[in-house]
Amino acid sequence: MNDNYKILAVFEYSTEAHVTKSRLDSEGFKTMLMDEKTIDSDPLISNAIGGVKLLVHQNDFEKALKIYNEIRTYQKDKNGNDIFCPKCNSSSVLIAPIQRKNVFYMLFPFFEKTRHICNDCKTIF
Repeated sequence: MNDNYKILAVFEYSTEAHVTKSRLDSEGFKTMLMDEKTIDSDPLISNAIGGVKLLVHQNDFEKALKIYNEIRTYQKDKNGNDIFCPKCNSSSVLIAPIQRKNVFYMLFPFFEKTRHICNDCKTIF
């Protein structure tokens, strides 16, 4: 990876990454994708190598992050309504990273409850 670039976001498939990359490119940001061709050749290994990484030049990272946070999709409840953070009441809620601290959840990850994280205040709930 080029030292002048930072990872802005990680996507499971390259098509998702290309949509965001196109938006940032249209705004004049210097972007590139990493591991795109590998995952396109075998999509089943996306989780194993960490997905398609969208890289942005480090000088533009903060401005690109603002745009990305405006256009990204946030989590909804079962009825399609926004989920709000209990701490700051923001609707910028994402799925929190899995913590799998227990061997049981490592063997049977589908039993682990989904946790959410607020993109604004970073509260996990």
